[in-house]
Amino acid sequence: MTVHDFTVEAADGGSRSLGEFAGQTLLIVNVASKCGLTPQYEGLEALYRDLHGRGLEVLGFPCNQFGGQEPGTNEEIQSFCSTTFDVTFPVFGKIDVNGPESAPLYQYLRAQAPGEFGPESGFLYEHVKKSRPEAIGTDEIKWNFTKFLVDGEGNVVRRYEPTVTPEEIRKDLDASLV
Repeated sequence: MTVHDFTVEAADGGSRSLGEFAGQTLLIVNVASKCGLTPQYEGLEALYRDLHGRGLEVLGFPCNQFGGQEPGTNEEIQSFCSTTFDVTFPVFGKIDVNGPESAPLYQYLRAQAPGEFGPESGFLYEHVKKSRPEAIGTDEIKWNFTKFLVDGEGNVVRRYEPTVTPEEIRKDLDASLV
């Protein structure tokens, strides 16, 4: 099984096979409109515009599980992304990334790359330690803007915790793209 085996909900309620991204490097991110990390949309869009021609696809998955920071409808989320950050990469339908209702894609991503979330995540580690202590030391997504790098074959290469910025990921993307 690989990421390409999953079908996800599009923002318009339809479905989309991730198999259509075979051969491309993916950066899969759970996103939110009202988070302190929301400005990362700008960096994600910059990566997408700079590296799309070399085979990068950024895929955004809105999630409202962290502090209620993505309360809007799919239509409102699409509007926010385009008007606030001029996002042109695909942003899919809102999903859960943790718990019994988590999207199968995210169950798979978490199992493939459980993450390394600790004090090096600074303010966010302290926040999660206080607000969601049960998540520390698990494969759960800790907060919005967790990123997964997936190679052209659909294999999960690496997980980046939310405080790792798109700009910091650039060197890994440059190394994995043609």
